[in-house]
Amino acid sequence: MYLKQISGNTLVRDRSAADGYLCKMAKKEKQNIRELTLAEIETYLATLGEKKFRAKQVYEWLWLKPVQHFDGMTNISKELRAKLAEDFRLPGLTVDTTQVSSDGTIKMRFKTHDGHMIEGVLIPTSTRYTACVSSQIGCSLSCKFCATGYMTRKRNLEFDEIYDEVALLNKECEKVHGKKISNIVYMGMGEPLLNYKNVLRSIERITAADGMAMSPRRITVSTAGVSKGIRQLGDDKVKFKLALSLHAANDSKRHEIMPINDTNNIKTLVDALNYFYKQTKNEITFEYILFKNFNDSPIDADELTKVYRQVPADLVNIIEYNPIDLAKYEKPDAATTENFIRILEKNRVNTRLRRSRGKDIDAACGQLANKNS
Repeated sequence: MYLKQISGNTLVRDRSAADGYLCKMAKKEKQNIRELTLAEIETYLATLGEKKFRAKQVYEWLWLKPVQHFDGMTNISKELRAKLAEDFRLPGLTVDTTQVSSDGTIKMRFKTHDGHMIEGVLIPTSTRYTACVSSQIGCSLSCKFCATGYMTRKRNLEFDEIYDEVALLNKECEKVHGKKISNIVYMGMGEPLLNYKNVLRSIERITAADGMAMSPRRITVSTAGVSKGIRQLGDDKVKFKLALSLHAANDSKRHEIMPINDTNNIKTLVDALNYFYKQTKNEITFEYILFKNFNDSPIDADELTKVYRQVPADLVNIIEYNPIDLAKYEKPDAATTENFIRILEKNRVNTRLRRSRGKDIDAACGQLANKNS
């Protein structure tokens, strides 16, 4: 009987199985070429006898005018493109569907290399063009008012996939409006601070001179309240803005709609935000969705004021609720909303009402759930 120990305690009883096992072990997955620096690409191409300037051409195709396939690198030879495809993979996003709202908001559904779907939104106004991007496929936080919260988290997005979202939304913005995006918000599907490494790495590429060269001051990362991650942002001295999705100003109500509050209560978050500000001096915003007969009373406004005064926050964004099929919550009437804002302003809280955009195509805040038809 043929019996061979392949590695450790792994035994294979027939020759064909042994050969197949060894072949599988020897065949490593190709490296994502976007993991390489420009210097590393130069080194690789030098081993092929290619001139140094070729590396810059390849790098530009990866980051300045990103392509989804090596064949798209049209100013390098077919032979080199074939060699790159042989040695590396380029798992870029592709556009699956595009929807346009009656208010001009554009929702794009992207397909990943392994068949998952995520959504990003382009929000145009008279003064800016904002890309709202996702950081995870699904979400694990189960916020009761959010469509994404009812999805299963499949995996984190890689840094280059997040970059591709921005690049593709920017391409659409240039096509439709003739202008580049002006702002980016990490407020799409998923919790950015639970994909910390990839989110920060994507921002590094977006703000790099050989990337999109966007100012970090035009980028906002929104969190449902991961206090450890907020502190880490402070330690890392990040340059972008931070938004906290508060949505209720006492622990009892916040826990009811946001289970994360059980381990990241308001006091913990206040302490983390103060630490973040001390380390970075970056702008902090509170996000607060109004729910009818839940968090929209004068008492709620007073409680929100107390939280606001504990943090050097720049602004409270009052957000219109966008109903979803799976949740019981409703939007309060205009009079209630106006009264709530009036109380905040009387208490000297810098307040802004953020009108919902793209509701008719499920592109508004809390509605992203891959429902494109």
